[in-house]
Amino acid sequence: MLAELSKRCAAPARRALVAAAGLALLAPALPAHGEDGADGGTRPDLSRFYQQKVTWSACPGGGMPKDLQCADVTVPLDYADPGTGTLDLALARYRATGHRRGSVVLNFGGPGGAGVNQLAAGGKDFMDLTDNYDVVSFDPRGVGRSSPVSCGDGQDSALATVDGSNGVEHPETLLRQLRTAAAACERHSGPVLKHIGTVDAARDLDVIRQALGDRRLNYLGFSYGSRLGAVYAAEFPGKVGRIALDGVDTLTEPLTEQGLAGARGQQVALEDFVAWCVKDIACPLGQDARSGREAVVRLVRSLDRDPVPTGFGEAFTGQDLVDAFGQALYSRELWPSLERALAELVEDGDPGGVVGFTSGGYALPLRQQRVPHSGLVDPEDVPLDNLPAALMAINCADDPDRPDAARLTRELGRLRSAYDHASPVFGQYRLMQVLMCYGRPKGTAFIRERVKDLDTPKLLLVGTRGDPATPYRWTVETAERLGPSAVVLDNRGEGHTGYGSSKCVHGKVDAFLLYGTLPPSGSSCGAERDE
Repeated sequence: MLAELSKRCAAPARRALVAAAGLALLAPALPAHGEDGADGGTRPDLSRFYQQKVTWSACPGGGMPKDLQCADVTVPLDYADPGTGTLDLALARYRATGHRRGSVVLNFGGPGGAGVNQLAAGGKDFMDLTDNYDVVSFDPRGVGRSSPVSCGDGQDSALATVDGSNGVEHPETLLRQLRTAAAACERHSGPVLKHIGTVDAARDLDVIRQALGDRRLNYLGFSYGSRLGAVYAAEFPGKVGRIALDGVDTLTEPLTEQGLAGARGQQVALEDFVAWCVKDIACPLGQDARSGREAVVRLVRSLDRDPVPTGFGEAFTGQDLVDAFGQALYSRELWPSLERALAELVEDGDPGGVVGFTSGGYALPLRQQRVPHSGLVDPEDVPLDNLPAALMAINCADDPDRPDAARLTRELGRLRSAYDHASPVFGQYRLMQVLMCYGRPKGTAFIRERVKDLDTPKLLLVGTRGDPATPYRWTVETAERLGPSAVVLDNRGEGHTGYGSSKCVHGKVDAFLLYGTLPPSGSSCGAERDE
C-alpha cells in the first residue's frame, strides 16, 4: 500500500525503534492565521506566511517523473513566536488535466512518510483526480526534504545501543540507553525537533492551502494522515472542503494501547500470510500452519542471537525481520515476493530480498546533514534514518503520557508480558517503539481533548475490516468522536487502507472528492481478494 510503505532509504528498524522553486508574495493582506483557528484570542502576526504564492518548477534529483512539478512553502518554526525562525516545506504536484477546480492534498501516512517521493512513485493511482484537481503532496516538517530529523547515522546512532531484549531484567540500563538515545535525536535533528507534531503540521497544512490559492482544503489522508486531517478540521473548521480519511487512526488511545492494537493486528496478518504460504509446496515455512507460525518465531529469535551479514555493512537481526514482516503484511499483493525473499533467507542465508521490505531498506551511506537548516535539503542529504526518527518524534509529540522512571520500571514487566501475549513476533518491536518516548518532553493533549464534536462539512472515513495497522474499531470510535460530520464507509477487505486495494473504495472516495457524492454512512464495500 502507498500509506506507510515509504521506499526512502532508512536505517534498519532495530536502530530506529523506535522541489526547488521560488517564493513569491501577493500584495493583498490576508488573515494572520485564519479566523477559525482552534486557539482563539490574540494571535501572532502570520500574515507574511499567508501571503505566499507557490511557484512550480521541475523536481530535483534523478528518476523523478517529468510531469511532476515541485515547489516549496515557508512556515514559521514556532507558531507562537514566528520571529524565531522559519522552515521550508517541500511540495510536489501533478497538474489538473481537465477543468481545474483547485487542489487535493495527499498525506501518505507514517508518520514520517515523505509525500514528494511517494507521489512520484505512486502518482498513477491518483490520475482520475486530475480531471478537476491538481494532486499535491508534501514533506511535513521534520520529514524528507523539509528539515529532516535524525538520531544519527548507522552505527553512530545512539539508537543502535538500545537493547529491549533484556529491559525487564535490567530496567536501569534500558532507561539510561533511552535517555542517551533521546539526547542523540535532539542533537542530530536541530531546532525542528521541539516544534514537530501533528498540531504544527496541521497549521502548516493551512499555510499550504492558502499558498495553493484554495479557499478550502480538499484532502485525502491515509493512516496517520487521517490524524492530520482530523486535527486540521478541528483547528480550521471553516476551511474544510472535501476531506477523506482512509485507514483511520485513533485520537484517544495512549501509545501503549496503540502499540498493543498494532501488535495484535500484525499477528493476525502474519498468521493469514503463513496459512496462505503453507499451501505452496515451495513455502520455506513448511506445509502446516501451526508449524509455520512456530518457525517464524524461531527464525526471529535465531537472528536476534546471531545476525547475518548484509552487503551494506550492517548485520540483519530478528527485529529487522520483524520490521520487514510488518511492512510486507500491509498488502496481500506483496505476499508472493515475501515468500520468495524468506526462502532466500532460510535456505541460502541471504537476507538481500527481505532487506527490501524493511522501513525503506538499507542503503549505502550518503552525505549526511547533521543539523538540518531551515531551507530545503538536497534529496541525497536526507538522513538514512529519517522515516523511523520522524515516526518516533511525531508520535511522542502527539502523546501527553510520560511515565517517570519509577513508574516505568515498575510497569515494564507487565508491559512486556502484555505485548508478548499480543504477539510473540511483533510484541518486543512494538513495545520498544512506545518506550522510545521516554526521555522526551511531554507531548500535547490537544488531540485527545480538543479534536471532537466537529462543526464542519461531511468527512468521509474509510475503515478496513482486516487492517493490520489501524483496526476497524478505530474508524467507528473516531467517527463517533468527530460527531455528525463523519460518514463511515465499511471496507470488508484486508490490508492497510482501502483506496489502493479496493476498486469500490477507490471509486467512492474519488466520487466524493470530485463531485461531493457521499455513500450512506455505514455502507459497505465487499472484499476483493485474489486467491
